[in-house]
Amino acid sequence: MAPDYLIFRGMTKPTLLVLAAGMGSRYGGLKQIDPVGPAGETIIDYSIFDAMRSGFGKLVFVIRKDIEQQFRDIIGARFEKRIAVEYAYQELDTLPAGFSAPAGRTKPWGTTHAILMAESVIREPFAAINADDFYGQQAYQLIAQHLTSGTADSAMVGFILRNTLSRFGSVARGVCRVDGSNQLTSVVEMMKIEPDGSGAKNTDASGQITPLTGDEAVSMNFWGFTPAVFPQLRTQFEAFLKKSGQEQKSECYIPSTVNDLVHAGQARVQVLRTSDSWFGVTYREDRPQVVESIRQLIDQGKYPEKLWT
Repeated sequence: MAPDYLIFRGMTKPTLLVLAAGMGSRYGGLKQIDPVGPAGETIIDYSIFDAMRSGFGKLVFVIRKDIEQQFRDIIGARFEKRIAVEYAYQELDTLPAGFSAPAGRTKPWGTTHAILMAESVIREPFAAINADDFYGQQAYQLIAQHLTSGTADSAMVGFILRNTLSRFGSVARGVCRVDGSNQLTSVVEMMKIEPDGSGAKNTDASGQITPLTGDEAVSMNFWGFTPAVFPQLRTQFEAFLKKSGQEQKSECYIPSTVNDLVHAGQARVQVLRTSDSWFGVTYREDRPQVVESIRQLIDQGKYPEKLWT
């Protein structure tokens, strides 16, 4: 028998899973939710606006208990009257049976763990995004079409590398290899990529430089899954804990997890290519550029002057 989420092909509205547990720990409180739109909108406002107009029917926020009230008051309350909203919680001690966090660890377990925390509240195809990244309308349209197509394949929105770089420093990106049918064959995490002439370059830990064209497809943590992924994530996360669970800073990242599943033949991932630019505030100096980019999109008629009325 087909899984529940495939029976009503094309009818089930997908869910947007917003990974927000790292927000407070990265910036101290929620001060990074700075306005970037003319009516005080934040990046997350634009993400949810794009998701809702692309047909998503529910939001799930992955947060931490210590920021829950502040998050609900500042962010969640804005959307609860517009769309169904649920919460899931990523905590250091929320681990599979038989595992425990090492003494002194404060770092979260990573995005694989964050997605896994939402298993109890997601029963439909879903997209997972970072809370503080601006992906653009096309990305949501592409992944909504994929998630409502009835396919069991996973998906990843592939951005063009040059459209994701910062002028103010190096960035980490999951550089993808894709076959002729737009299936993902691998994701290589490159930790220090920066512009280099008309292209880009990556410098690894040993100082070796790898030239890049700038046209490579990269992962910006915009994934599409069915609920069938949860048992796979659990198995992968348990394997990570057995290997690295007593370390203070190792994290289980979803690009690496998906890469392992693809190499094992346990997952097929369609790469959905977008020409839109990704915006994010990797460096404080990035914020004025984000504000200006959004202003240009509004002037082009892609967003209203005020998102919520």
